[in-house]
Order: sequence, then structure tokens, then C-alpha cells
Amino acid sequence: MASGSSERTPLLGEVQDAHHDVAPAVPNGQNGWTAPGREGGSKSWVRQLAVSLRNRLKVHVENRILLTGFLITLSFSFTQVPIFYVFHIMECDVFYKNHPPYEGSGDRCSRNEIAAGTATQFSILGMSTTFCGTINLFVAGWMVKRFGPRAALMVQTLVPAIRVATQILGVLAGGEAGIIIIQCTQLITIIGGPVGYILIANIIAGEVVEPLRRTAVFGMLQGCIMLGQGLGYLAGGMIGDAWGISRPFEVAFCAFLLSSIYVRLAVPYIPTESLSSGSKPNSKGFAELLSPLRVLAPQRLILNTGVTRNHYGVLFLCAGVFLGVLATGYAPLLIQMYATAVFEFQQGDNGWLMSGFAFMRAAFLIFLFPRIISSGRRWYQGRERRMDTRDPKPRRPSSLATNPEELEAPVGSFAEEEPVSADEVKEDEGTAFDLFFLRISLVVDGVLTMCAAFATKSWHIYLAAFLLPFASGSAPAAKGVMTEMCSASTRADALNALTLVENIARLATQGLFGFAFAALAQIGKPHLTFFANAAIALFASGVLLLSRFPPEGSRLAETSHGPEHPFNNEGPEQNHGPQDGVRA
Repeated sequence: MASGSSERTPLLGEVQDAHHDVAPAVPNGQNGWTAPGREGGSKSWVRQLAVSLRNRLKVHVENRILLTGFLITLSFSFTQVPIFYVFHIMECDVFYKNHPPYEGSGDRCSRNEIAAGTATQFSILGMSTTFCGTINLFVAGWMVKRFGPRAALMVQTLVPAIRVATQILGVLAGGEAGIIIIQCTQLITIIGGPVGYILIANIIAGEVVEPLRRTAVFGMLQGCIMLGQGLGYLAGGMIGDAWGISRPFEVAFCAFLLSSIYVRLAVPYIPTESLSSGSKPNSKGFAELLSPLRVLAPQRLILNTGVTRNHYGVLFLCAGVFLGVLATGYAPLLIQMYATAVFEFQQGDNGWLMSGFAFMRAAFLIFLFPRIISSGRRWYQGRERRMDTRDPKPRRPSSLATNPEELEAPVGSFAEEEPVSADEVKEDEGTAFDLFFLRISLVVDGVLTMCAAFATKSWHIYLAAFLLPFASGSAPAAKGVMTEMCSASTRADALNALTLVENIARLATQGLFGFAFAALAQIGKPHLTFFANAAIALFASGVLLLSRFPPEGSRLAETSHGPEHPFNNEGPEQNHGPQDGVRA
């Protein structure tokens, strides 16, 4: 027995809940585990002091993750409205270099040709950002596995600061040279950009949040991201009007540096060994970089009858999400460009418009979305129970634990009990409503988008920006469904794959509807773009009808990701608490 130990020494150290940002233990690289605060040296008491201060301030780890998403998004959003106005001014200068000077009243840049050119340049910018951001998804996922989520998140905040500093040079250059400089700066997003940090924040939330709250927290995180966008849009436009067009870029540079410091101090540290339930990647190098693509392949399921078959629920889910983002992903930019081309909105007007859109979306996702998910699951469960009582067929007790992996703890950890059919509510019960909500959300989104085409006055645009956010819960609902359809060992790759699908859809929608809007603006009918968006949204909802959870009692066949994983009647069996290995 080690020195200092006695019969009264507890065999297990003090266990603290990772929900309160104190990890029970972390791997020490050998067969044992090292308790936090016992590693020795100055790092130990510094970490204990930081944890003590956080506990005294009672800042929940979920709230710190939400604040992280807000701060980083705020940094990115300072330049979104000014950069569109920069392109508008630059394109106007380029136009009048080859045309006679403007004569008449009103804004000299308010021409269909300039609106079409601005839309084209902004579409190219969005496509290049999305294309580089797609590569950034693979890079960010690789960084998470190699260096941990917190270190990877710091990279996603430091590198964009370099990009913003380079964009300042493009703003000062102006004209065609300025457009080229700003377009080329998007290559920097391969290492760190506005896509990778969202993926990493969702991975951290998925690791520390219990399964029952996962979908709601995904929605709240996206709501905080929208809140950061709203404040950034508003502040960026106002700063540009008050202190010059280059000042928002300077503020964004400082905000990125402050966000990186906050990530290092506030985001919980998750060791790479504890990701994906402790499973280690079986591939190396380039194959490991592309590991999220394996999640998109059909799942091999073993039914309760022993028959093996393919399940295409994840594939149809990703197809429906792709079409949904293709239809609705361009709506914020479309409203902004439509208001600029038709109602002559200026930089400040667009700032208020886009900030109002983001504020309403944030309010919906933070306050209403979690309640809708909670109430909807209860309603969905009640409906299923009523249908079961009308079913004359005898039901099989599917929840009887018959396999070792279905037991919650090894034999001997608790008092001896005979496995019986459990009637209590499971932590992931009712998650089938998330898929139902996802389908309905796309239908509502398509209808509201179509209504925006009938705007004839400027206040109609503000009304559209007020109503559209009420159908913005499809993205977090899709993430919740994705994590339930996949096993816990592939959760990080599943979120990466879904984010990749969304990013490719954004690339497609910016290219498709960006040039479509430019062509329709050329003939004076840009409002027809809203009808095309609505039609694709309704089609996406129809595709999602083909996506279903695995059958009751089935389990995933053994793959390269790990052993078999049992499924209940609504999704895969998830862990019943935060992942081990999370610490400050």
C-alpha cells in the first residue's frame, strides 16, 4: 500500500460532475488515471484556483460554451455588412471607369448593372469562403483529434485575425485591386475560418452535455451564434458609418485576439483520449483526415431476428439537409441584396435589417426552440403510447437487457438485480420528434420565404426579416437527429459530416442563387428568386420523409469504428452523462 494510505482512505477519489466543469480523471498515458490537481508543479494549483473561481461564480460549462460561440461569431460578424458595402462601392468605381459620369438625382451607384456586378462579386466571395471553409472542416476535425478541441478552437480564432488584417489592405487599395485582395484573403480560411469553430463548439457541447439536452443545447448554441451575428451586423454597419469603412475590420482584429484569450481561459479541456468514448482512430494521415466521409455510408444493422441489412436513414437525412440549406441558406443574403437593389438600402439600413434578422433568430433558438423540443417530445410520446394501446398485437419486451454492452455497469458495481423490462423514461426517449420537427420546419421556412417575394415597400422587408427566423430550427434539429442515428464512437465524425454537407449546400446555393439573382436583377425581376427557394425547401421536406431511425431492437454491426452498438426504439443507445476526461 502506498505511503499515507490507511483503512479509512477511500478507494475512489472525489467524483465531481463534468457538467460543473470539474473532471473526475484524465488518462496519464499508462494503465491508470491521474486525478486533476495531482500532477504536481505550478500547473496544479493554477488549475485548482481557476476551477475554484469558476465554481464560486457558478458559471455552468454549458453557458461558457454558449458564450464562446457568441464571442467568436461577434468577431466574424463585424465585417459582414461593411464588406458587402465595400464591394458595392468598389464595383461602382469600376463601372464608372468605363462609363460616362453619373448625371441626375439620387445615388449614382443605384443601377441594375452595379447591383448585378456586386451580386456576382459577393457570390464569388461567398463561394470561395465556403469552398475553403469546406477544406477547413477536415483540417479542424483533424486538429480536434490530434491536439484536442480547445487548442483547435484557439487556432480557429487566431488565424482569422490574420485574414482581417490582410483585408484592411484591400479596403485601403479600393477599386479592382481591392476586390482582388479581398477575394484572395479567403484562402486563409483553410486553416481557420467561420466554419471550423462552429464544428468544434458543437463537438465540445456534444461531449459534455447529456443526451436528453443535446438537441436543445445545439439550438441554444446556434442561437448564441445568431445573437453574435446580430450584434456584429449592427455594430459593424454603425462603426463603418461613423468612423470610416476600414474601422470595422480593425475592431474585428482586436475582437479575434480577445476571443482567443477567452477560449484558453474558459473552455473546458477535453483530452483527445476521451473523445468518441475513448476509441482511437484506426487510420492515419490522409485517411484520418477524410474519416467523416465514412459516416455518410449506409449503416449495417443487425435486426432482432438476426438478419443483417443496410439502413439509409443517415444518407436521406444528409440529402434532405443539403436541399434544405440549398433552399434557405441564401435567404439572409438574398434579403440584403434585394433590399439594396430594389429599395436602395444603405450600409446602416442593411446593418439594422440583418441584425434584426439575427436577433429574432437568436431569440427563437435560445428561448423558444428548447421549449418546443421538450413539449414536442412529450406530445410525440403521448401519441405513440395511444397508438400502442390501440395495437392488438402483443408487444415484445424490447428493453430487456440481454447483451453485456446493454448493461449500464459491470457486474458487481451495484446490488444484484435481475434484468427486467424497464418502463421508465429513457434519457433519449422522444427524440423521434426531432426528425418530425425538422420536416415541418422546412415547410414553414419555404412558405415564409415565398411570402417575401410580395414585398412592395421597405417595411415589408423588415417584416420578412422578423418572420423568417421562426422557421430556423432545422439545423440544430438535424444535428440532434444525426447524433441519435449514429453511435457515440462516431459522434464527432457525424457532426463533422453533417457540417460538411451544410457547407457544400451553402457553396451550391451561393453559386446557384447568387448568379440567378444577378440574372433576374439584370431584367428587373429579382423577386422571382424567392419562389425558387420556396420550391426547393418543400422538396427537401419530402426527401426527409424517407429518413427514419433504425428499427426497434436493432444494433449496428461491427465496423472499423468499433464494436456493435445497440439501438432502442428511437435511436442508438447513448451514454447517460457527460464524457469522462473533461476538466478545466
